[in-house]
Amino acid sequence: MTAKENALEIIRFGNPERIVTGMPSCGCSYFGVDHEPFEGVGGHQSPVGTKWRDIWGVGWQKALDGVMGLAREHPLSDVRKVDSFQFPDPDDPRICSQIYKRAKAVDRTGKFLSGSHRETLWERSYNLVGMDNLMIAFTTEPNAVRAVLHAVMDFQLGIARHYLEVGLEYAGLGDDLGSQHGLLFSPEILHEFFVPEYRRLFDLYKEHDVLIRFHSCGHIEPILDVYMDLGVDILNPVQASANDLDVVRARTQGRMALNGGVSTHTIMQGPVEKIRQETRQRLWQLGRDGGYLCRNDQSMPFPEAHIEALRETVAEYGVYPLEKPVAA
Repeated sequence: MTAKENALEIIRFGNPERIVTGMPSCGCSYFGVDHEPFEGVGGHQSPVGTKWRDIWGVGWQKALDGVMGLAREHPLSDVRKVDSFQFPDPDDPRICSQIYKRAKAVDRTGKFLSGSHRETLWERSYNLVGMDNLMIAFTTEPNAVRAVLHAVMDFQLGIARHYLEVGLEYAGLGDDLGSQHGLLFSPEILHEFFVPEYRRLFDLYKEHDVLIRFHSCGHIEPILDVYMDLGVDILNPVQASANDLDVVRARTQGRMALNGGVSTHTIMQGPVEKIRQETRQRLWQLGRDGGYLCRNDQSMPFPEAHIEALRETVAEYGVYPLEKPVAA
């Protein structure tokens, strides 16, 4: 069984040979997906202290080494000015030509061709408007908020059409909708403002049989059904400290694969044996009946020996049929 075939068996709750840490893929994402600027130095790999504006006009600053920058300036802070705001054009060659160059250059042998919609809707919008401003505007300027969300999704749909043109098989979407203990906003707001816009992009990809991985940090138990109804194939990162993982697995078993689940705190702090123990627990807890890709539940500048302990444990104990750990 190839790595690609094994991944499909995982996602489909079939008969995979082993659990892996992620999808075998090669990317062809658009320019600006990681907040790069059109001109000058910028992006999350920049030196600490670097400031720049991304293709949306959002002002960023790199504050910590190994961690993404912080959005400092919001060009649409007055949401009422949405009608005059210049949103980026997904057909701008500076943005979309990179998709074709990368798709042509990558080796697709045994891998899914992937593309990213980082900060698909909610995060992209609050970076433009400012989170506080956007939260208030749900009540004070709901029509303006809808206009912002619709314009952001128009951009994502334009990017998706370019991805489909090069034969995309696997799309990475994401918005952090949860805090540590609850949702960032009510389910009513999610259904009224966001779900109709998400559905536009999801439906397009589902029409073309594209697999969808959705990233959402925090406590997301209350909206698992929303993800499954939209058509998420893989949910990430399944944050261990914010969710009851037994509940998440029970509600998604046979319907939606999970990717993540190993506590970032454990990996960062160690020791190695504790990382191995938790990884083995997650393999059994979330993966014994399929539908699981085992990895850290956040990306951080981990000690190399610590993240390697996770990888080695998955390679050693992730072979089906799984062996139940003594502590499970």
